[in-house]
Amino acid sequence: MDTEQEEMQFLGFFGVYKEASKIIVSWRRIFTQISLTLILPLSFIFLIHIEVSNLLFRKILYNTVAMEGTNPNTPQYNKLSDMISSEWITLWLFKIAYFTLLLIFSLLSTSAVVYTIASVYTAKDVTFKKVMSVVPKVWKRLILTFLCAFAAFFAYNVVTMLAIFLWAFTIGIRKGGIAVLVLIGILYFIGFVYLTLVWQLASVVTVLEDSWGFQAMLKSKELIKGKMVLSILMFLTLVVSFVLIRILFKETVVNGWSLVSVERIAYGVLCFSLLSCLFLFGLVLQTVLYFVCKSYHHENIDKSALADHLQVYQGEYVPLRAKDVQMEQYQV
Repeated sequence: MDTEQEEMQFLGFFGVYKEASKIIVSWRRIFTQISLTLILPLSFIFLIHIEVSNLLFRKILYNTVAMEGTNPNTPQYNKLSDMISSEWITLWLFKIAYFTLLLIFSLLSTSAVVYTIASVYTAKDVTFKKVMSVVPKVWKRLILTFLCAFAAFFAYNVVTMLAIFLWAFTIGIRKGGIAVLVLIGILYFIGFVYLTLVWQLASVVTVLEDSWGFQAMLKSKELIKGKMVLSILMFLTLVVSFVLIRILFKETVVNGWSLVSVERIAYGVLCFSLLSCLFLFGLVLQTVLYFVCKSYHHENIDKSALADHLQVYQGEYVPLRAKDVQMEQYQV
């Protein structure tokens, strides 16, 4: 990184984007290798999921309509009923396989990118072989953090559903009831964004510090204080870009029957390329934000200590101890 850690706290929205761009350009070879190995498959899995799910659901819908127009207790009706049941099972099995692969490649990509940037930060020589040997070790810790984040999201959704049920049985759609429901929706969105930001930063903490699970999320919660506006702006920018790419893919590839095959393929390649770039850039931004938050809280990271712990010894990843990276105050 060109920017010293003490100065990173002053980076704003455009400064963080500029720093992330410099890192990718300066180390484009290794990021290209990471993209080809992990991020491109991640993008392909996401896009193919949209296409296949749409095809399966259309088939289910078509057979459902045909069954509704068929007399019950006839061979044709029973055949359509069996087909629909089989198609629903196929769809859910496909969804399970999709979410499993998406999780695996997401966590692998996160560990690879965060480890690479940490190596860049310490000015240590980093190779693709080193990164890929460390990734499986870091990935195990990331799974624990993901499971804790999943539990937090689950509990949050349960509480929200209870609030909605309470609203339905007490206030309902009577005078002022809609306003209360809208307020619940706004509060839910704010909380959802906050939990997402904490989880994303906790993933970086999991890789670079001796913390994982709820401990990493608590550390992330403290780090994000003071940089909440910056974090939200970055999150919304990435989400809007992601939604636009998804809409473009769905309208031109999934539902683009009016286009010729060559045009649909061209749009598919474009969306695939844009999504891959977005995934990579998002992970780099996420890691740069971690260093910005550390700098803002005056928690100086000892580069030599970080470099020692990032070394690969016979394929073993040595986690960074908390005392090496936390609360080493420097005077501003």
